[in-house]
Parts: sequence; C-alpha cells; structure tokens
Amino acid sequence: MGIVYVIISLIIRVSGPGWINKLLPPVVVGPMIMVIGLSLAPTAIQEIGLDLAVIPWQNLVVAFIAFLTTAIIAVRGKGIIQVIPFLIGIIVGYIAAAALGMVDFSQALTANVIEIPKFYMPFMHYNLNFAAVLTIVPIALVTMVEHVGDHKVLSEIIGRDLIEDPGLQRTLLGDGLATFVAALLGGPANTTYGENTSVVGMTRVASTYVIGLAAIVAIIFAFSGQLTAIPAPVLGGISVLLYGFICVNGLKILIHNQVDFNNTKNVVVAATMLVLGLGGATLSVVSGDLSLSISGMALAAIVGVILNLCIPEENHE
Repeated sequence: MGIVYVIISLIIRVSGPGWINKLLPPVVVGPMIMVIGLSLAPTAIQEIGLDLAVIPWQNLVVAFIAFLTTAIIAVRGKGIIQVIPFLIGIIVGYIAAAALGMVDFSQALTANVIEIPKFYMPFMHYNLNFAAVLTIVPIALVTMVEHVGDHKVLSEIIGRDLIEDPGLQRTLLGDGLATFVAALLGGPANTTYGENTSVVGMTRVASTYVIGLAAIVAIIFAFSGQLTAIPAPVLGGISVLLYGFICVNGLKILIHNQVDFNNTKNVVVAATMLVLGLGGATLSVVSGDLSLSISGMALAAIVGVILNLCIPEENHE
C-alpha cells in the first residue's frame, strides 16, 4: 500500500494534482469520509458495551464521564485546557475507571520499566505473499481518498490550501514511505486518520511541531512496559466524539463546496456510496490460488469514482 502511495505521488509530481480533483470531487470525498466515520461507530459502541444484552453500569458511568468531560472542555474550556480536551477526558475517565476497580495494575507492577517492542524483519519472520498484496492494494484507494479528504478539511480549518502547498505529491509521498517502513517492520499502515483531523478541528491546533512532539512522546511510550491499558469504556466515550467528528468533516466538505443535491447525479453517487460502505457489501473475485476481495469502504470509494465519471450530467432542459 505504501508503494502505491509513492507511485501515485510521483505521477502527481509529473502531471499535477488536477486529475486527482477530477477523480475525487467533493461529492465523492465527502460521502467517503462519512462512511469512514460511521463505519467506526460500532467500535465505540462495543467499547462501551452498548451492544451487550446486560450492560455493566460501570461501563456507562466511565464512558459518560469521559465523554462529558471532553465535550465540556472542548466547548467551554479556556487557554491551554481547551487545546487538550481529549487528553483530559482520557485522564478523568481513567481515574474514574480506576476508582471503580476497572484497571488491572498487576501487569504494570511486574513489567520492566523499558521493554523493546517486537519487530518483524522481512524474510526472517515473514515472506512476501502476493495473494495478500492483491487483497490489500485496493485499500490504498480508500486511504488515499481519506488522505485527500482530510487535507481538504484541514485546509478549511487553517485557511491554507494544503493540496497546493506543500502539495499533494509531498504529503502522499511521506504517507507512503511511512506506511512502507511500518509494514516492513510488522507494524500497521500509517494513514492520515480522521480522528486526528477531528482533534485539530476541536482544538484549533495544527502546528507541525506539536504533531512532531506528540509523535516523539508516542514512540517513547512504546518502549515502556509499565503503561497499563486504558479501559475500553474510556476510549468508547471519547470515540463517540472522535468518530462523529469524522462523519461531520465529510458533511462539512459537501456544505463548503456547495454540492447540489437537487442534482440527481450527485444524489445517486452519494447514496450508493453510503449504502455500500455502511451495508457491509463485499465483492470477491477468485482466480486459481489468487483471490481479490473488495468490501466496505474500498468498494464504496471505487464505485463512487466510477459512477461520478460514467453518469452523464443531468439535463435541465
């Protein structure tokens, strides 16, 4: 997936970003980001435990405290406090969870202060699997759509066109190289993450120095063996806001670009993407030992691009 990003960034460097804007207009990018946010919504529900027949009351209390703390600080906080509503929400929620006996400190007490994460080296711990590659590559389209959409949303937040400066070719190249290195060492893909876009929108802090410092702190935390896991209900309460903001960011793109939903073509494109993306649709192609499966967000993105290019404009005569 990282290599796909690098290839596309090189193509954009040569041809310019104009074709990307034609391929991914607001009527495609907006619903795609909405699908991403709403697809994550069940995760927040599961973390809180709202999908269970009997919901532990502790889960509801902790999730509500984390959610309410974050929401109030984001809306009414002042100064430095308003900049870190999610951090404060997690801390307050964690304290509430610990007070209710939901935090297990036993592993932290026996763990080493410094622990080296387990890295996976190519051809030592794993080999190249072309079938897996064909399965993952289509997902690059989804994450690329999210990449473009998040940068458009960020452009609106900070009042600067990031597609032009520093340029989509540079942001895609950096994203691709980071994903390539992470995958090479056995880590997950690096995407722009709509959650972080939501944080920037709520805190109004978009400094690259702040992001860089946060990355350094996260890397340091990765080498600590004594950090206890944050209880799921705390993350669930926070995620209700995060995932909701991702969906709203997609809606903001449609509003800001004044997408005309009196135009039947736009309705068809957006409606089809939302149903396919949220309905769990899956398209599988099997040929011998190779199989290609496209589902959910990837399928919605591909179908949205095709529909937008193939359906003629509405005739108003």
